[in-house]
Amino acid sequence: MWYYNPNKKVSAAESKAKAKKALEKLSKENPDISPVIIEGKNIATKWWGKSWNKNLESYADYINRISRGRTYVKSGSVLDLKIIEGKAEAIVQGSGSKPYKVTITIDALDKAKWENIRTLCNKKIDTLEALLAGSFPKELEEIFSASKNGLFPNPKEIHFSCSCPDSAWMCKHVAAVLYGIGNRLDSEPVLFFTLRNIDFQELLKKSMEEKMQNMLKNADRKSERVIDDDEVFGLFGV
Repeated sequence: MWYYNPNKKVSAAESKAKAKKALEKLSKENPDISPVIIEGKNIATKWWGKSWNKNLESYADYINRISRGRTYVKSGSVLDLKIIEGKAEAIVQGSGSKPYKVTITIDALDKAKWENIRTLCNKKIDTLEALLAGSFPKELEEIFSASKNGLFPNPKEIHFSCSCPDSAWMCKHVAAVLYGIGNRLDSEPVLFFTLRNIDFQELLKKSMEEKMQNMLKNADRKSERVIDDDEVFGLFGV
């Protein structure tokens, strides 16, 4: 009979080999799986992913298992990761033969908090678009990642479960998925807003409308420069 040992040490090579084999099998059963693949030494390389992981590592209660989760995600053990509104669902290969199912739910961002951040962004469409690229001013980075009033969730806003028998409050499989989210945000930062139940496209639409209204208000003012039709379309990315 096989007994689960949460403290069992497995080499990186063994973890990678087991994860690779499990991924090949799972891919045949479900071709739509979306594994977390880490290329290079860093789990995340862009602002959204790095900020997510930095916030994760700031949780004192997570310290015990966070390093194990980092090792797991780097070994390719997160075989599948799907992010939908307020939730992340994943399949993680552990030390056993059968992968585990992990579910992580994130509380929706407080609307008042988001409206405050929108105001600080000055309701500019170019600023909101820059959020997706992660190329916005330093002062906004501090506002977005503030521990109390920023966008990133605190420990009380994160809820999770794993099918593994580990009795720890947070198992290494959950930690691996949390890191996997950081990696996924590198290529798809809009998923952050999906996790926090923010309709980012609607926000962009409102910002475009506000910008157009401001332009119309100033239409009667004389200007030394006339904007061509092509430039107007370009302004809104049309």
